[in-house]
Amino acid sequence: MGGVLPILLLILAGVLVGGAVSLHRQGVPRGAVLTTAALAMLAAVAGGLWLLPGEGS
Repeated sequence: MGGVLPILLLILAGVLVGGAVSLHRQGVPRGAVLTTAALAMLAAVAGGLWLLPGEGS
């Protein structure tokens, strides 16, 4: 499961970015778009950091 989780996080980030773009195009309030974008960034950073070598690997 350790090798699958970062991939799933990066896929989630991509879906959330697409959702944020779609929300923006639909004219949804800015708060919802920024929240979705922030969650996308969080998932992308978490997935990327998980792939870095560290103490536990």
